[in-house]
Amino acid sequence: MQPPVAAVIEAHRMLERLVAGLDDQQVAEASALPGWSRGHVLAHLTDNARMFARLAEHALRGELVAGYDGGVDERNAIIEATAGRSAAEHRAELAAHTAGLEAVWARAGDMDWARPVTFRNADLAATVFARWREAWIHMVDLECGVRPDDWPEDLAAHAIAFLLGRLPAGTRLRAEDVCHQWSVGDGQPGTVVTGRVRDLAAWLAGRTPAIAPVAAEGLPALGPWPPHPPQRTDRG
Repeated sequence: MQPPVAAVIEAHRMLERLVAGLDDQQVAEASALPGWSRGHVLAHLTDNARMFARLAEHALRGELVAGYDGGVDERNAIIEATAGRSAAEHRAELAAHTAGLEAVWARAGDMDWARPVTFRNADLAATVFARWREAWIHMVDLECGVRPDDWPEDLAAHAIAFLLGRLPAGTRLRAEDVCHQWSVGDGQPGTVVTGRVRDLAAWLAGRTPAIAPVAAEGLPALGPWPPHPPQRTDRG
């Protein structure tokens, strides 16, 4: 599968424009994520780019490495240690690491996207899709003007497919504005949730949709974000 590299690069440029005018006070202010400032969100996006570049560099050499040797604790420690950067420092680090990630991806040939990575026990292509989600979803969390209505339609459809596991088996989603339907599992049809594709994606992602999706029986409770499977250690 050819990953949406060009679409992620467009998201990177959008993110850079979004934070271009932030000052230190605005960076320190609360984001839409509980307990996180805008600086935390930017620190996460920056280190996420570094981590994916690390995975890609090794994958292109036929090597498997962990995204974080210290697991989620290392990830969280890096975010906490760098969240307090100045606005200028955040911009510089974000630009450097997104550029580094894009440069690694530019070296990947068609066959390289199938190379295995430890991230979700998937392949290199999956990290591009993941970065696409990370960039657009967290741009909403920055509360700098981007809303789910600004998400590209194909990003919204992809996010829904990725997040279907948060729904009970038998749930059906129906987008009213595009020709998309999704089903959870192979069981008997249950709750049918309808809404615009971006609103469905925002709801599944735990963000506020412009118009809330609806279901005759009431919206089902969402389960946790799709878990990471055990880390792969093979070199297949």
